[in-house]
Amino acid sequence: KPVPDFAASEIKNIRNELGMTQVLFAGFMGVSTKTVEAWEAGRNMPDGPARRILAMLKVDPQLPQKLNIVTK
Repeated sequence: KPVPDFAASEIKNIRNELGMTQVLFAGFMGVSTKTVEAWEAGRNMPDGPARRILAMLKVDPQLPQKLNIVTK
């Protein structure tokens, strides 16, 4: 499948569905908090690898826990 694009509101919804703050989400995604803020404000858009991860998270919000990347 092609890598999907995400609107700013979709990125925020994915993060909220994960129950993560912008700081935690930034750490999970490997980007700065300012980057997450810019994505959610629509000033910047994620690149290919970040968009792929977002697509995976949209399908399975439990992915970070399943991969032992984030614990709750």
